[in-house]
Amino acid sequence: MNAISTLTLPNAPVLVAGRKQAAWITPDGEMESLPLAEAARRVVLEPPILCHARATAERLGQQGFAAYDLLELYAFVHPARFCLPTPRGLIAALGLPVPADAMDEATGLLDAAKLMIETVASPARGSGGIAYDRSARAVAKAMQACGWRWAPFLLAALGEPVSAEPGPVRPVGLDIWRDLPEWSEDAPPPSPSHFPVDPMEARDRLAQLLGENAEPRPSQADYASAATAAFAPREEEDQPNVVLAEAGTGVGKTLGYVAPASVWAEKNKGTVWLSTYTRNLQHQIDGELDRLFPDPAVKAQKVVIRKGRENYLCLLNLEEAVRALPMRPQDGVALGLMARWAAATRDGDMVGGDFPAWLAHLLGRARTLGLSDKRGECIYSACQHYHKCYVEKSIRRARRAEIVIANHALVMIQAALGGGDGAGDGPSQLPTRYVFDEGHHVFDAADGAFAGHLTAQEMIELRRWLLGSEGRGASRARGLKTRVEDLIANDGPAADALREILHSARALPSEGWNTRITEGKAEGPAESLLAAMRQQVYARQEGRPSAYGMETESHPPVDGLLAAAAALEAALGALLRPIQTLKQRIAAMLDREADQLDTATKQRIEAVLRSLTRRGEVQLGGWRSMLKALGEDTPAEFVDWFAVDRIEGRDIDYGMYRHWVDPTVPFIRTVAEPAHGVLITSATLRDGSGEVERDWAAAEARTGSRHLAMPAVRVAVRSPFDYPAQTRVMIVNDVRKDDLDQVAAAYRSLFLASGGGGLGLFTAISRLRGVHARIAGPLDGAGIPLYAQHVDGLDTATLIDIFRAEEAACLLGTDAVRDGVDVPGHSLRLLVFDRVPWPRPDILHRARREYFGKRAYDDMITRLRLKQAFGRLVRRGDDRGVFVLLDPMMPSRLCGAFPEGVEVQRIGLAEAVSRTKEFFGEAATPAQLRG
Repeated sequence: MNAISTLTLPNAPVLVAGRKQAAWITPDGEMESLPLAEAARRVVLEPPILCHARATAERLGQQGFAAYDLLELYAFVHPARFCLPTPRGLIAALGLPVPADAMDEATGLLDAAKLMIETVASPARGSGGIAYDRSARAVAKAMQACGWRWAPFLLAALGEPVSAEPGPVRPVGLDIWRDLPEWSEDAPPPSPSHFPVDPMEARDRLAQLLGENAEPRPSQADYASAATAAFAPREEEDQPNVVLAEAGTGVGKTLGYVAPASVWAEKNKGTVWLSTYTRNLQHQIDGELDRLFPDPAVKAQKVVIRKGRENYLCLLNLEEAVRALPMRPQDGVALGLMARWAAATRDGDMVGGDFPAWLAHLLGRARTLGLSDKRGECIYSACQHYHKCYVEKSIRRARRAEIVIANHALVMIQAALGGGDGAGDGPSQLPTRYVFDEGHHVFDAADGAFAGHLTAQEMIELRRWLLGSEGRGASRARGLKTRVEDLIANDGPAADALREILHSARALPSEGWNTRITEGKAEGPAESLLAAMRQQVYARQEGRPSAYGMETESHPPVDGLLAAAAALEAALGALLRPIQTLKQRIAAMLDREADQLDTATKQRIEAVLRSLTRRGEVQLGGWRSMLKALGEDTPAEFVDWFAVDRIEGRDIDYGMYRHWVDPTVPFIRTVAEPAHGVLITSATLRDGSGEVERDWAAAEARTGSRHLAMPAVRVAVRSPFDYPAQTRVMIVNDVRKDDLDQVAAAYRSLFLASGGGGLGLFTAISRLRGVHARIAGPLDGAGIPLYAQHVDGLDTATLIDIFRAEEAACLLGTDAVRDGVDVPGHSLRLLVFDRVPWPRPDILHRARREYFGKRAYDDMITRLRLKQAFGRLVRRGDDRGVFVLLDPMMPSRLCGAFPEGVEVQRIGLAEAVSRTKEFFGEAATPAQLRG
């Protein structure tokens, strides 16, 4: 047995790859700057120490190579702790000196490796003393058997003898679920009282939150006072107290609504749901609530972040993956790091929580994000991990919390399902008080929540839910039989209905559907209709098929489509009838044996009933209605069409889509009207047409408040920022937007003029990639890192985190990125749009354009997008920013998107570059910006 010294590092080089050159430190300490081609040659010969092997391989033009990845080591030593997946980010996360250049970064990576090994050897300085030591030891042993390169060095640091040859693969130590705490059931909480919140109470609570030494902000206090109207007692059924409150950036609306919301929850022993559209704002609100509940233990009882089940790690999925490890040792690194995270996580949230999103990019989705419940396969109380489940724990905490932070989609879907929260324990009472922050997105969120999609992927999802895994090597998916068989063991008619369901489900598409359809060999009624829909989409295209998706109207249908639709409608009916029978039999059993069933069984039955309602009556019923409309006229309130979704020219899904023309109708009906009070707030609720009443009417249309029986209260609080002094708006009139070379040159010149800190927004992915390819090298040569969505492979949230941390960096993204960008300070000081962000003229938009006012609707959407993008530039009082639009065709009527008093300058590129430099002073060098 060859023992490795207690505190040693691999005898390996260190590598940091830039855009043009690579920093390389040999095992002997020699520092070299290499061309990327030479670095690519060397990494094949000896595994280097680096940060983010996959991203480095992409930089070097390699498919992949063996390496000692420090991000893996960090995820092991510091699970559930934030870190940017870059050399600079990793070094900063460990509290080491910030490097000045690539060679400094390489040296810093070596120091980082030493520090993390030392942390393991001295657990008192690490993550939890003896428990941490024991957990690390067990997991590291399992990972060593799977060939993890860091394992021998970690085990040596822990005082373990290390064999030169790893032993057999055993998943011992990865069973972290054994040590997780259980939640306990409590009696249902009573209904809240109905005492109002006085405006002075809200002002007093706001002052308490801000502290004695806070600078007076009269606009914030006015906002908090006005928001109390949403917390008044309701006077009539289905007539909630709704407040539309536009609060300009800088007002401080988060604490402005937290103040009255927390007073109401406290006075009435109730819960207020704070709903957002983006994950970033959820965590911002969570951070602000530290002011209200400074004690973490108290906050854990009072505040809960609620998300959909698909956001959380499923412990049963983890267990089954761990059990398969002896047959799949290649999963050992991913499962070991997942086990470390699962034992340390605050709440099991894998999407926007404390799970490092870069881990999925590093290790693959299957054994990271793929371990969540994304297929509706939860078996609730029949699961051995039920009382340790992260989701169930979150649901129960939410019922007793004063503040629940959620997202618009979850709130709407939960309300549409009548209050069932997805737990295995019966329907819950719907909240009576909501705050919808980012209220300008209520329309979009409702559009997604209340739509119907009869597509291949949706039907396959239903088939999997009903039949479970089919075929060899299929993923874990427990079918309906597994979930209900023991419940109906003594009920003959129910068992017959189950058999009929499983037989009828085979009419749905199965594995290989896409290949069969493209080869003209469709099987069954579902695939036959999908083939006809695909045929119609391709037949009605003008020109060559798009690489990213195609669509066409559902009428008039191609030959054979109506017959295929009728056959599928009949097949779905044959599936729905036994589902309804099974539901009736199980409901009767619940009623008949209510006094004999234990709590866990009762909860499980109620969960099954809700699932059968959602999958049967809601989903199948909606699909049948859509199919019937193909032979008739589509109801006036809906829009139907066929579409083929594509990625890089490959068909990935197709089918029929149905959306509400005005999705705020079901939002008001299912969410707002049953509630007692709703506050809808944003910095960009109103339009910017220049006509006050028309702008408020636009806000009421986008939020649905115009459908209320009792009008909403209107509140507008101006931003305290001096936009004419703090910002510049320029429209460049001499760059041809159809010439990508000119567009790229403009981006390069502007980013250089600002010394970085630039966000480039694009209306097309192809244009973004083309510009990135042209300017990444020149910017890198000037010391300005360039990151890009759809290029770098990292998720958008991680890219934004990197952009926020590196003041000299620039980021390219699609127009949709603007919603997730919240970057106060100098990191975002220049925003460049490649062209006017007009709405995409698709079939759905065409219908809404007719309904909402034709050109006025186009203008409203475009002004809203410009308004939101401009609002990203100034987030605090000392921010300064430049907004540039590279589109000379920008109409003057859209300039109402910008704040009053801000001059819109139409100038050439050279002058725009000059004025940008002048506005910021001579462009600071990246080294100066780093301080």
